[in-house]
Amino acid sequence: MAGDSVESYPAVEDHGLIGDLQTAALISKDGIVDWFCAPRFDSPSVFGALLDRRKGGHFQLAPDGVDYASKQLYLPGTPILITRFHSADGVGELLDFMPVTGERATDHHRLIRLVRMVRGSMRFRFDCHPQFNYGRDPYQLEVHPEGDVFRSSTLTLTLAAFKNVERAFEVRDVRRDAEGVSASFTLNEGDIGGVALETACPHAPRALSTEEACELLAQTRDYWRRWLSGSSYTGRWREMVDRSALTLKLMTYAPTGALVAAPTAGLPEQVGGQRNWDYRYTWVRDASFSVHALLRLGFTEEAQKYLYWLDARIREANDSGQPLQIMYRIDGSPDLDEEVLGHLEGYRGSAPVRIGNGAAGQLQLDIYGEALVALDLADRHGLIAPYEGWRKTAGLMDWLCEHWDQPEDGIWETRSGREDFTYGRVLSWVALDRAVRIAQRRGRPGDILRWTAARDAIYEQVMTRGFDQRRGAFVQHYRSGILDASLLAMPGLNVISPTDPMWESTLRAMDVDLVSDSLVYRYDPKASPDGLAGTEGTFNMCTFWYVQALALAGRLDDARLTFEKMLTYSNPLGLYSEEIAPTGEQIGNFPQAFSHLSLISTASHLDELLNDQG
Repeated sequence: MAGDSVESYPAVEDHGLIGDLQTAALISKDGIVDWFCAPRFDSPSVFGALLDRRKGGHFQLAPDGVDYASKQLYLPGTPILITRFHSADGVGELLDFMPVTGERATDHHRLIRLVRMVRGSMRFRFDCHPQFNYGRDPYQLEVHPEGDVFRSSTLTLTLAAFKNVERAFEVRDVRRDAEGVSASFTLNEGDIGGVALETACPHAPRALSTEEACELLAQTRDYWRRWLSGSSYTGRWREMVDRSALTLKLMTYAPTGALVAAPTAGLPEQVGGQRNWDYRYTWVRDASFSVHALLRLGFTEEAQKYLYWLDARIREANDSGQPLQIMYRIDGSPDLDEEVLGHLEGYRGSAPVRIGNGAAGQLQLDIYGEALVALDLADRHGLIAPYEGWRKTAGLMDWLCEHWDQPEDGIWETRSGREDFTYGRVLSWVALDRAVRIAQRRGRPGDILRWTAARDAIYEQVMTRGFDQRRGAFVQHYRSGILDASLLAMPGLNVISPTDPMWESTLRAMDVDLVSDSLVYRYDPKASPDGLAGTEGTFNMCTFWYVQALALAGRLDDARLTFEKMLTYSNPLGLYSEEIAPTGEQIGNFPQAFSHLSLISTASHLDELLNDQG
């Protein structure tokens, strides 16, 4: 890959995701692992070619010396990725998967790359070129009888080819140099070969037999199919909903139940632009939305585990006397210092490459509403908060009563200064409203009179100051006439009736200002500067929210058509990034939890409304 041009970067959507519930890898249609962090989602990258083709590191396994076409699919009901290589010499299949690690945090992870020859004969080559700590740490290469060890100051990587005692599978042309390790092997019809990669392997390299590799494949397949069988969704869009559920599970850190916003960092919202963020963390907002999606599908255990994580963050927030932080590391740590990796060129030249996330210190009032929506929904499903958890939640509501009426940074994490964002006020109303409901439903202690008074004051302020009479619409913040797609959530949160004239005129205004061929922009950065240069694409979650708003407004035909159009923007594997560029390609971090969460919720809700319609 040395000397690759900026144009040689694969499209964001030309990747599949695999993982083991503690970390994940992205693999391109050319069989390149070009994003892999270890030992956790938020650890430094070992393979980061997605952010720099020359300096990031990669692990390719693909046909050698022949022209080929490739296609990807998942083994049905699993996240086992199949890349099929078609050439004049034959057809080969590469199966990439990671055996599930379990709920105990570990540094030991395995990535299995199994190749089977379906027809004909083909030579394959693998090239393993790690770059530890985002390419900043050197390593030493150790040669062992059955494999090689890349050893850096913080992590080891073990590489070993399969061994096959029944067929003449032999690795040839082994080369070890400053670029890493490469070798080739030839497979004939019916042959199986491959390589295994391990992090922090507790023993010397040991080559797997093909039988052992196939057994790991079967175990991984069975685990995921058992898990997916717990889904209760049987609606119109089952294939897409199932794939979204599997994707969300892949992005969940099993030891804590925390959901990362995306497994990647630095993928741009505009190619060549500056909007390049690190999303390998857990946002209170995103993970709270996951409770709704998970309970919709019947995954109560996963929802419960996230609620434990949220409960711990709420307790810490009260104990420290500070408001809830908007995001955390997957283990609950609040340390997300942002830095720039100046030695990496960025995806297709999109610099700067940032790791960490400076937005963690922002004040975003909406997160309290999203958290309380999750707690209220869980409570109605019988997942009742423990005494200490409720006591701390009540304390958080007391804090909100004192602090809701102030400028904040907003849901979109703008860096242009604080404003009185309407969405933040709306979700503050939601937080207090749901807290009152829980307290009354369960007879829980709390200053209900105070919460109710603050809730009512917020409602009056939103209806008078958040609605711009000249625009005939609810607007982004009180000093502007700019529209904001986050407000599409208002009717679904019961803040306003979908048939209220104020809402109907707002939706019509959004149709004109924010919707482009059924896709929805968050807002217009030119009209409402957010402190960053450049533009962005349409936001997938907002498009799904738009579908729900159309459906609630009685525009079911429009809602269904918009939803069906949106499904065409997924990649062939059913995965979504954060945004869609004007060209129709996916941009932003990939895959994006927001997109898949909102797909699940929208599909479930639209199913219900269409069924009621008959």
